[in-house]
Amino acid sequence: MPRENPLITVIIPVYNIMDYLPRCVRSVTAQTYRELEIILVDDGSTDGTGELCDRLAEEDSRIQALHKENGGSSSARNLGLGHASGEYVGFVDSDDYIEPDMYERLYRGIRECHVPAAQIGRNEIDEQGNLLPDICKAPETAEIWESRDFLRELLMHRGDCSFCTKLIRRELFEGMEFPAGKLNEDFHLLVCMLPRIGSLVSLPGQAYHVFYRIGSNSRKADRETFSRVYWDCVENADMVERMTAEEYSELLEVSFRFGVFQRLEYLLHIPISQMTRENEPYRSVVAYLRRNWGKAMRNPILTGKNKLYHTLFAVSPRGVRKLHRRLRNHKADKNCKM
Repeated sequence: MPRENPLITVIIPVYNIMDYLPRCVRSVTAQTYRELEIILVDDGSTDGTGELCDRLAEEDSRIQALHKENGGSSSARNLGLGHASGEYVGFVDSDDYIEPDMYERLYRGIRECHVPAAQIGRNEIDEQGNLLPDICKAPETAEIWESRDFLRELLMHRGDCSFCTKLIRRELFEGMEFPAGKLNEDFHLLVCMLPRIGSLVSLPGQAYHVFYRIGSNSRKADRETFSRVYWDCVENADMVERMTAEEYSELLEVSFRFGVFQRLEYLLHIPISQMTRENEPYRSVVAYLRRNWGKAMRNPILTGKNKLYHTLFAVSPRGVRKLHRRLRNHKADKNCKM
C-alpha cells in the first residue's frame, strides 16, 4: 500500500549506552508520526549495547541495527546516512529522548511553510532531573528563517546548530557528511549546508530533551577533550569566515566577530599548562589576536568587554589567565567564609 506520508529516517548513533538507550528508542517508536525508519548505529560498543540494538530491532520492524568499529559519532551518523531511505532525515542522540509528537510537528511545519527543513526547541536536564538554563530560545510562534539570517543568529550565538532538533530533506545531504574526529560537527555541517537549505522554519515549544550526562561523547570533561572542543570551534570560525566571503559578504563583520569570540573562548578555557610556545594552536590564536587588534577595535558588533579581553590576551595571555584564576579562587574562598 502507498504511504500516506513520506518516510522519515531517524538515525541514532550508539556507543556503550545500555542504561539509557531503551528510553531513547521508545520515545522514537512512540511517535504519532508512524512512517519511520529508525537506524541504530552501534559504534563498536563493548558493554553489550550492540546486542541490545539487535533486540530492539526485533521488537519493531521499523528499526534496523548497524554495527561498525568505533570511530566516533560523526562516522556513525555518516554510516546511517548511507543507509537512509527516507525522504526526510532526523537525528537523536542515544542518551536523549523526544516528545511523542516531535516529528509530526516538524513535518507539518515543513509541509505548511513549503521549506525543506524545520527545527523545534530543546531543553537540557541533568542527571538529578533538574532543568538547566536554556541554551537557545524557541520562538513563540513559527518563524521562517532565510539561510543568511539563520547564519547570522548562529554567529551571534543565538541560533541552534544541533541536527537533533531538526528534520531535513535527505537529498540536501548528498555529497556532504559530518566531519570525522571533530567535536563540534553539527555546526560545521549545518553551516556548509545552509546555502543549499535556503530557508527553514523554527517552531515553538521544546520537544527535544537533552540528557546532560557527564561522560557522554559531547560532554566529557577531561583536559584533552576540553581543549579539542575549543580548537574545533576556532577552526569552524575560520571555515565560516571563508564561506561568508564567498556566499554572504554582508556578514563579514559578523563572521569576524565570531572568529574573535571563539578565540577568546579558547584562551579562557584551555589549561594554562597548554599555553606554551610548543603548542601551535595556542600560538596561532595569540598571533591572530595581535594581528587583528586594530580591526577588532573598529568592529561595531564586538562588545566593550570583548575588546577588553582581546587587548589583554593580545598583550599577556598567560598573565590574564593566572589573574583570572586568582580572582576565581579569591571569590570561592570569600563565599566559603560567608
